[in-house]
Amino acid sequence: MKLSKKRVREAGYTLPGKTGEYNAITDVAGVEVGYKTITFGEPSDYKGAGSPFARTGVTMILPQGKKRSALFVGRHNLNGNGELTGTHWMDDSGYLHGPIGITNTNSVGIVRDTLAKWMIDNNYYYPYIHEGKPIEGVGYFYPVVGETWDGLMNDTNGFHVTASDVYEAIDDAKTGPIAEGNVGGGNGMQCHEFKGGTGTSSRVLTDAEGGYTLGVLVQANHGTRACFEMFGVPIGRLLKGGEARLETFSPKPGTGSIIVVIATDAPVSPLQLQKICKRIPIAIGRLGAGFENDSGDIFLAFSTANNTAYQDNKATLISDDALDPIYKATAEAVEEAILNAMFAAESMTGKANNHFYALPQDDVYNILKEYRSDILKTF
Repeated sequence: MKLSKKRVREAGYTLPGKTGEYNAITDVAGVEVGYKTITFGEPSDYKGAGSPFARTGVTMILPQGKKRSALFVGRHNLNGNGELTGTHWMDDSGYLHGPIGITNTNSVGIVRDTLAKWMIDNNYYYPYIHEGKPIEGVGYFYPVVGETWDGLMNDTNGFHVTASDVYEAIDDAKTGPIAEGNVGGGNGMQCHEFKGGTGTSSRVLTDAEGGYTLGVLVQANHGTRACFEMFGVPIGRLLKGGEARLETFSPKPGTGSIIVVIATDAPVSPLQLQKICKRIPIAIGRLGAGFENDSGDIFLAFSTANNTAYQDNKATLISDDALDPIYKATAEAVEEAILNAMFAAESMTGKANNHFYALPQDDVYNILKEYRSDILKTF
């Protein structure tokens, strides 16, 4: 069967759980996502740092669109070889103020600083209150920016992300269906030694479970081919051909990272959001990753419920006993988001002729048809 490039569900696989309309993080009302994808130069143009060559970008998640917000947040890291700014304040206060940016390792600074200026210029953050009145222009906030390393594809040390790129990513933010694969911060990334990048998915709980929506966005740049599995089948070992071509410095397999951002409208506390983040490694492990020391596996979850709690000190929360279906939805949606990133990604030749192939969907389908025909849809 010849399959065109599709998301994992549309490619013929049965996955558990009910998705939202877009099967994306934007199924959570109010959440917007924007990208700036930066691609220029030919592989032969790379002659060292600062060459006219880039395969990178910026992803921006706006939890409440372009309106001021302070939301409950929790986080967790499986392995800490990576960066996520603003974590100390998130841990101490339990609040997320403002957008979340994702980019490459050496561009965290420019994205963070530009995001701070945008928040100031647009009065996006919460000001100090003096004698019962807000003092505009006076306040504090800690922009949140994560990264994964694209040094095999991109001139990471060339610092090609600019302030205007960050503004464009913010301006591009919207709800509805969003692009995946070689877009935004995911542009130059690899996953399980195939081309990786940006992926998203969502789950909608039943009415009996609360009817809540949970959405996920990943920047997938992690894992090894030898350990890559789908539905318990060792796809990475069974696939023939399509090995990555690395003609410059080659780190050990699995060097990279994954950033996972979860949004939900469930009324959960910062501690409960942290516990939700701790279920993300289940999904990463199902696909055969999570064992690598040189990977930053960093997770953040926020809730759009109780969005006035910062001002009025009031919140309505569900009990821990109601979290089971949310935990399950988390693992399901993260696994699907990673697969969507790999299914959407296109083969890319990066700096100095390094090359990562897209996951060969036809070959994967044929392997799973032999080993796990029960999960294939009937066409």
